[in-house]
Amino acid sequence: MMNYYEIIKRPLVTEKTTLQKEVDNQITIEVDRRANRVEIRKAVEKIFDVHVSEVRTMQVKGKVKQRGRIVGKRKDWKKAIVKLMPGERIEFFEGV
Repeated sequence: MMNYYEIIKRPLVTEKTTLQKEVDNQITIEVDRRANRVEIRKAVEKIFDVHVSEVRTMQVKGKVKQRGRIVGKRKDWKKAIVKLMPGERIEFFEGV
């Protein structure tokens, strides 16, 4: 099992994730590709001191980028959408 701080990499802040936070009480984070739903749930609950009701995960394929004739590819990564229990909030995401 990994350290909790190794599982959660960074928050994803876009227009869609901000709307999800306000309407459905969901946060979206980038997580380690090897982490499963149970580990993600435990990490979020321990780090942010909240209760989680649901975790959905998805593998995101890296985009192919081209600069002139040189073609490269970004890394594949994993995204988790974490639904918090009603009334729970994470202050870190509130100022965004």
